Amino acid sequence: MIQHPAAATRASAPAVVFDWLDEAAELRARAGLTRTLRDRPAQDPVLDLASNDYLGLTHHPEVTRAAAEAALRWGAGATGSRLVTGTTELHTELEVELADFYGVEAALVFSSGYAANLAALTALTDPDTLIVSDAYNHASLIDGCRLSRADVHRAPHADPGAAAAALAGRHQPRALLISDTVFSVDGNAAPLTGLADAARAHGAALLLDDAHGLGVLGTGGRGALTAAGLAGEPDVVATATLSKSLGSQGGVVLGPRRVIRHLVETARTFIFDTGLAPAAVGAALAALRLLRAEPARAERAREVARTLAARLTAAGLRASEPDAAVVSVRAPGPEQAVAWAAACRAAGLAVGCFRPPSVPDGYSRLRVTARADLAEEQIDFAVRTLSVTAPLD
Repeated sequence: MIQHPAAATRASAPAVVFDWLDEAAELRARAGLTRTLRDRPAQDPVLDLASNDYLGLTHHPEVTRAAAEAALRWGAGATGSRLVTGTTELHTELEVELADFYGVEAALVFSSGYAANLAALTALTDPDTLIVSDAYNHASLIDGCRLSRADVHRAPHADPGAAAAALAGRHQPRALLISDTVFSVDGNAAPLTGLADAARAHGAALLLDDAHGLGVLGTGGRGALTAAGLAGEPDVVATATLSKSLGSQGGVVLGPRRVIRHLVETARTFIFDTGLAPAAVGAALAALRLLRAEPARAERAREVARTLAARLTAAGLRASEPDAAVVSVRAPGPEQAVAWAAACRAAGLAVGCFRPPSVPDGYSRLRVTARADLAEEQIDFAVRTLSVTAPLD
């Protein structure tokens, strides 16, 4: 048997098989797109406006105590898929209370919001489905589209008319219109009423990711679907995360009971994934009960966002008008955005930094999170720090 010379060369050089990764890293570095992990102490002295802890519940003593008690009672982990090892009473309790709070028939908890979106998109579509997806949707929705085997149409951002046109021209027997309710980088809300009208006019189901709406929008923080009058509708499914307003970890799909039953039986990220850890379940349940008891937290988060936006704009910065709890501040370019975020951290303020290709247009920006637990002096500090460290255009 004669071996081709190129094959022999490939077989004899195991040390070089990942050399292409170094070349890719160099290209990212030249483009200013290097990402690095940063160690974080348990008690970080900086003011954190980079996280998604909208209601300030991550460190709330009732939430952390509930997490510890759940771990002591149920163990450190779920030990396997809930279909294999059984679902704990705690998981069921959380799902029942989430469904009741959100105003839907049923809920199903996943190990992350990412997994919840993959589940909904892959289980509720097939090759005979058209998905119409907003151009600015979160990466988890985009990846769900890629895994779904459906035909996918990328619609212009926040444009119900364009979505309706795509649905009107379809040849597939089924269709699904999907969108974030609040877009995570700029903080603007989707036109949910217009999207619902477009979906219903053309026989499509509506799937809405309410990760940044739950706990902030709607009566008492019941979410963007409640605010739009869509919660509990038979043709609407919502997804959300437990890691933002509820200060824990995990994701959830909320909607009609038959949809949830279908996910239990078919969603791969539920069937083949280890269940959410009991500590996270206990923390989310405690946070949900706190929100029920203190509904003003939702309005406070929105108030802080409006205050931050108004004062940053008055300081001469280009801040977005927030629809929920996210304020976006424009930077001249990607390098300036990275340097600005670093200067803020050095001064004691943590903010998010987004630049292409993480964002779908040519604008780099800092992302500032409003939190319900921020004191006035902390708001003053954030505005002052962002202003004095701002790069020149």
